[in-house]
Amino acid sequence: MTATQAATALSLHDVSAGYGAEPVVTHVSLEARRGRWLAIVGPNGAGKSTVLKAVAGLVPRRGTVLLDGTDTGRLPRKDLARRIGYAPQNPALPERLTVTDYVLLGRAPHLGTLARESASDVSVVEDALTRLDLHELAGRRLGTLSGGEAQRAVLARVLVQRTPLLLLDEPTTGLDIGHAQTLLERLDQLRREDETTVVTTLHDLTIAAQYADELVLIDRGGVVAAGTPSQVLTTERLREHYAADVEVLTTAGGNPVVVPVRPAGTR
Repeated sequence: MTATQAATALSLHDVSAGYGAEPVVTHVSLEARRGRWLAIVGPNGAGKSTVLKAVAGLVPRRGTVLLDGTDTGRLPRKDLARRIGYAPQNPALPERLTVTDYVLLGRAPHLGTLARESASDVSVVEDALTRLDLHELAGRRLGTLSGGEAQRAVLARVLVQRTPLLLLDEPTTGLDIGHAQTLLERLDQLRREDETTVVTTLHDLTIAAQYADELVLIDRGGVVAAGTPSQVLTTERLREHYAADVEVLTTAGGNPVVVPVRPAGTR
């Protein structure tokens, strides 16, 4: 492990956040190391998406969020957008906008008031389209894309912000296993090439275990476990927090695989 990887990029200290009088998540503390991949997992309604929104400054929160030691609560909105790239689970995709024009929107935090995109901004977009195999789709309208192509366009828009931290909420939503794997492989390659810190929510525990360096398990709005995938994904813990009958197996590469098991005597 390099010194860069060992350094803490993101820290949450006693963060509570939500949308109304009652917070969705309470007293959440976690850390993500620079250049590493942290996956937030947990059952439906646990508060995973709210944690990402709290980091991105999109919901009211209490507590402290530090990015490379800087309190994000003290940063102007535009500065925050230069440091944090965020993609929601179901982003709005204007159907008539072309892929290039949509991805170019990600350069907005780097533009001055009323300024137009420069040749440098266009170059950044072209680079992202090439790296995500979207160059041949550059002129296509978003409404004509497949699910996998649209997800890559969303990722490209976030990448062109050129931020040290990416927050991706369920980036494989709606994708079959092949397209999900392709997207995650590309994301992991970009993470390693750019030394970007990646924080995702992921529904599929087996996929989370294969791609993330560390997991944080959230249930009922609080952190209940954190560590490596093997440390977090235990049969007893998943039975308790997911109310699921599962077995946790291990691949030849040492990664946990979560397998649902029907109760004895049901068949």
